[in-house]
Amino acid sequence: MENPKNGYPVQEYKRAVKRYCQTLDLRDNPQLIAEYRKRHTREHAWKEVLDGIRQVGILEMEIYILGTRLFMIVETPLDFEWDDAMARLATLPRQAEWEDYMAEFQLVKAGMASAEKWQLMERMFHLY
Repeated sequence: MENPKNGYPVQEYKRAVKRYCQTLDLRDNPQLIAEYRKRHTREHAWKEVLDGIRQVGILEMEIYILGTRLFMIVETPLDFEWDDAMARLATLPRQAEWEDYMAEFQLVKAGMASAEKWQLMERMFHLY
C-alpha cells in the first residue's frame, strides 16, 4: 500500500508538459466514499473512460483525497487545449454514463459533465 509520507513517483516525459489542478467535494458519507474509492481502482474503473482520457491528449491523471475533498492533477502536452479536450471527452463512449455513475458520490447536480464538476484551481505559489 502506498504511503503519503513516502511521496509518489511521477512519470518522466521526454518533452515539456503542463499541469492542470482541479478540486471537487464528495458527500460526507464514509460508505459512499469507500465505494467511490473502489470504483476508481484498476479493477473497477471503466476501460472506455480511461481510453477516452488518453484519447483527448491527457498524459497522466492523479486524484488525491483528504476527507471529502478531492484534488486532481492532470498532465498534458504544452499544446493541449483544455476547453476543446473537455468538450471532446464529454462525447466519447460511456463518458456521460460514467459521470452519472459518479454523481451520487459527489456534491454536484445530476447530468453535469466532468468539466462542470471539477473546478480548475489557480496556482498561487511555486518553488522552482
